[in-house]
Amino acid sequence: MSKQVAIVLSGCGVQDGSEIYETTLTLLRLDQLGIAYRCFAPDIAHQEVIDHHSGEAVEETRNVLVESARLARGEISPLDELSASDFDALILPGGFGAAKNLSNYATAKSEMEVHEDLAELLIEFHDARKPIGLMCIAPVLVPKVLGPGIAVTIGTDPEVCGCISAMGGLHRSCAVDDIVVDFEHRLVTTPAYMLATRISEAALGINKLVDRIDEMMDVNT
Repeated sequence: MSKQVAIVLSGCGVQDGSEIYETTLTLLRLDQLGIAYRCFAPDIAHQEVIDHHSGEAVEETRNVLVESARLARGEISPLDELSASDFDALILPGGFGAAKNLSNYATAKSEMEVHEDLAELLIEFHDARKPIGLMCIAPVLVPKVLGPGIAVTIGTDPEVCGCISAMGGLHRSCAVDDIVVDFEHRLVTTPAYMLATRISEAALGINKLVDRIDEMMDVNT
């Protein structure tokens, strides 16, 4: 049976949704490895909508699931239809949708709350010992949901590192072309566009993350 990976998206665009290059690189690497995937997103309104040309917030309402469908070429399901029992691993690309739509980290920092369905799913995958990969800003969700003592990386940003530590996480500094692996918790993270200045840089760490998730799916623990 082919391996099956669930991808959780948070919109479409770095400033208010999933980072497009990170998502595309993830899907590309999975396909290159012959791994099947399915995209999911919460059926909720954006916390805010950003004009990606001007960088300014706009008075506009958009739906996270509908916007995420742009990235998935329409092949996407509501997050509440995702079950860990149907998949072998879970991956969350970054982008500020993770900090605005999947959580309220952007405004609440270490006091943030995580979308209830996503929090339950992270716990479900974790308890089932199924690998979880997160990139860019998404690793901030880990200590809040899965508890203290889990090693993650977002790169080197002092503020975000401090928030992870404040929530009990173990932040590890990491170069853009590398990953941090917590073998005990079967969790892989990479900085991606928290550090990348070119798509080729982001690809180095993302490919390593997907490759390691692939290896972990081969090991039953």
